[in-house]
Amino acid sequence: MACMGKQKHHGQRGPSQRQLRVGELLRRTLSDILMQGRIHDPELNRLSITVGEVRPSPDLRVARVFVMPLGGRNREDALKALRRNHPEMRRLLAREITLKYIPELRFEIDETFDLMDRARVMFEQEEVKRDTAPPDKTEDHEE
Repeated sequence: MACMGKQKHHGQRGPSQRQLRVGELLRRTLSDILMQGRIHDPELNRLSITVGEVRPSPDLRVARVFVMPLGGRNREDALKALRRNHPEMRRLLAREITLKYIPELRFEIDETFDLMDRARVMFEQEEVKRDTAPPDKTEDHEE
């Protein structure tokens, strides 16, 4: 007999609207916390960190936080400082936002900027420019 309830399996589908909303709320709040220097860690406060994206799990219990220190330098130091201050960040999040559970935060380096740089370099190569240029209008297209 077929189950008539909502599907619990998300498979290859993208994140739900709720995951997207919660992810953006967490991203903005974490960005504010870091920008305002509200974490009591001088090492973390001296770093300028961009929170690029937050991806909550389907049950909203875990959130992958993609970060990048200014200029891409001191990546490992930034990750260590963020991971060390994970409990304090969760407490500050709990004061700022209303969720049933404040997710466990898992910090990762945001590779988006590196990918964009690689794509930019690739598109500047002569072979790629030649392949992506519009067709030459001076050619005869007679049949």
